[in-house]
Order: sequence, then C-alpha cells, then structure tokens
Amino acid sequence: MVVLRILYRNFRISERRFSATSVNRDKYSCKILVVGGGAGGCSTAAKFARTLKKNELIVLEPSEYHYYQPLFTIIGGGTSTIQEARRKESDVLPKNCTWIKDKAALYDPDKSFVTTEKGDVIEYDYMLIAVGLELRYDLIPGLQEALDKSSNVCSIYSPKYAPQVFEVLKNLKDGAAHFTFPNSPVKCPGAPQKICYISDHYLRKQNRRDNVNITYNTSLPVIFGVKKYADALWKLCKSRNIDVNLRTNLVNVNSVNNEATFQNLDNPDEKKTVKFSMLHVVPPMATPLSLSSNKKISNEAGFVNVHKHTLQHIVYPNIFSIGDCASTPNSKTAAAAAAQTEVVFRNLSAVMNGQSLPLSYDGYASCPLVTGYDKCILAEFDYNLNPLETFPFDQDKELRSMYILKKIFMPQLYWNLMLNGYWNGPALFRRIMHLQFMDKKPPAKS
Repeated sequence: MVVLRILYRNFRISERRFSATSVNRDKYSCKILVVGGGAGGCSTAAKFARTLKKNELIVLEPSEYHYYQPLFTIIGGGTSTIQEARRKESDVLPKNCTWIKDKAALYDPDKSFVTTEKGDVIEYDYMLIAVGLELRYDLIPGLQEALDKSSNVCSIYSPKYAPQVFEVLKNLKDGAAHFTFPNSPVKCPGAPQKICYISDHYLRKQNRRDNVNITYNTSLPVIFGVKKYADALWKLCKSRNIDVNLRTNLVNVNSVNNEATFQNLDNPDEKKTVKFSMLHVVPPMATPLSLSSNKKISNEAGFVNVHKHTLQHIVYPNIFSIGDCASTPNSKTAAAAAAQTEVVFRNLSAVMNGQSLPLSYDGYASCPLVTGYDKCILAEFDYNLNPLETFPFDQDKELRSMYILKKIFMPQLYWNLMLNGYWNGPALFRRIMHLQFMDKKPPAKS
C-alpha cells in the first residue's frame, strides 16, 4: 500500500509538471528555505528575518491559519474556543520573509532544491525542515466516518474535531468512556491523558461520574515516560477510579454499534471489542509522505535524520530540522520546539559563517499535564527522561498555579514571544530559579 501511494504521488507530481507551462511555474532562489510555518518554523524564521533580506528568506507553508495546538485540550473541556487558538498565518509569519503558500512535494538535497505541489522550484543555500506530523485518522478503519457522523466519537487533535469533544461530554450520561493513545509517534503525548482527566472532572462536577466507567487505553508500556511523573499519575488514576490498560491499541471503530476493537500489542492475535458511550481517539501520526519516502533526508521511521544535539542533518550539513518531524528522540511538544529554536539559529548561523557549531540541545521537553479544570502537573525532562524542572519545588504535584500558567500565560508567551523569535524555552529562568548563574553544558559536537 505504501509503495502504491508513493507511485501515485510521483505520478501526480509528474502530471502536474508536464501540464504546467513556463508561464504558471515559478522558480525561486534564497539563502534559507524554511519548509513549514508551524511553531518551530515560524519562530526560527523570525530570528533569521532580523538580519536577512526578504528575498533571502522563504517560508513554504500551505495553511491559511496557524493554531496554538496546546490549547486544543482546554477547548475539549469547554473552557476555550477554537477562535482563541487560531491566527491567520500571514499575521504570525515574519513580515521580512517571502511566504509561498504551498507545500513540499519533492526534495533534492544533492542539488539543493525543493519542488512544490504546484510545480514551482525553490533553490536554497540552506534549508530548515519543520513540517511536523500529519494526523492519520484514516489508518484506523471506521474512525473517519465515526468522527464525521457519530455523536459520541471525538478527538482533540484536529481543529475540525476539537470543539465537538465538549459536545460529546455534555451528552454523556452513563456507560463507558474510552480514551486512546495510538501505536505511533505522537505530538504532545501527554494530551491523551489530559482530556481523560478533564472528562473525569467534568462528570464529577455534573454528578454523573458514578454512572460512567472511564478507561485510558495506551499502546505504551508505561503511563508516562518519566518515572517521577508516572508515579504521580498512577496515584491519580487510582484515586479517581480510572482504569488504565497498557500495550492496548485501537484498531477498529464501529460507530453504528458503538463498538471499539483493541489489540493487545504483547499478543497481537488477542483482540477485544468493547461497547462505548464516549470514545476519544488520538489518531496515528506520521511525517508527510514527501519527507518519509525520501530516504536521502529521512531515517527508516520517516523523520529528518539529524544529530540529536546539533539538529544538523547527518549527511547534508546545509540542512537542519526542528520540531516534530526531526529524528531527535525527545517528546514532541511546543516547549521542545522552543528550546530547539536557538540551537538551530545559532548552529545554522555558524555553518553559514564557516564556524564550529556552538550549541547543544539536551532534549528538553515540557508537558503541562492538566488534571482537571483547575489543576496541573508541570512535567519537564531531558533526553534521559530525568526531570529538568524550572521551579525550585517538586513539580509532580497537582497545582492550581501550574494550571494558570498553562491556560493563561503560555498562550500569550507563544503568540507574543515565541513566534516572534524571542522565547527559547525556560533554561535561563531555570538557572536563576535554582541559583545556577553559569551554563555548564558543553558546546555541541559537530
């Protein structure tokens, strides 16, 4: 099936290029090409826009709107709206860049150019790939139809579906509510639990919790990758009577009969079908096919093959990657992208000037684990899954202050600082909070 998809895609691209004339096909040339205008791409482009000319910096991004995706969980709980999470792409991209509203179809790293879906060609001196992960609802039979037609199947991961999560919650009176985590890479891997805890809190507030059984089904062998926070989450689930099934993967949805089929990943022949009154699904995710099928750029898993500390491509020194599509083995979150932006900016600038790479990314990621309408556990950790906490107190507790940070301050920080290239994560504040006034981390290795 994957081979057929690749052949069909290449056929369509060839067809477009054959039918296009020299009049409607454009050719561009730039110093830096940023492929993807999401959190990482937009933030890094903003940094380079301060010194480059407008025609030297191109951002290739097809979307009309830019979304602050960490807000989708709050939207699912009914305390925010999709409008609050949305801005026009033209308003968040740096003004001093050239925006091409299209997406990459073919990469040629040997000749340093990208062909877009419309057939345009963009030549570059340096390239930053920041295309993120695509939501693949279609990979679970019956799911897409259920989301479009059912009144009790929902998902916070898409701006199209996030608002209907609260509608499903409001209509949930009794029965079983199932929440899933797929057997694939996932952006914001804490979000599947967050909406589970918010749903639990909502039902308690409505005095309906005793009528609903809640189950969290995850494909992972642990509830959370960092033991300190996992221990806290296990206690939380036990105290709230939330059942947790590990190594359990959703493989089919029957919305007509309100049935979901799960596979035991430790025994793939073992499958179990359950009835549901509410089903919240996190879709499988993957990098775009144009990237994953290009084995010169991507690794076997389809991610841009970069050094995990420098974020520079293993083979092509003029290519860097940031965010969810990079092969770095960190948790894929907006906070991780923020920490990566300065590393990419400084290291790519060094390459452009023939210098050694100065910065090293330590795998920092943050996951504000919202546990209800007024509490949050702020998980922060590094590549080794060791806590890397900003505040001088244990963050494995449910705190109202962390919820306010998540809901009120983080969106403002994102829109006003990060996307404008002024937020590189909390590393500086962490050192100040812990009275560490010198950065002891070694420089990056080339």
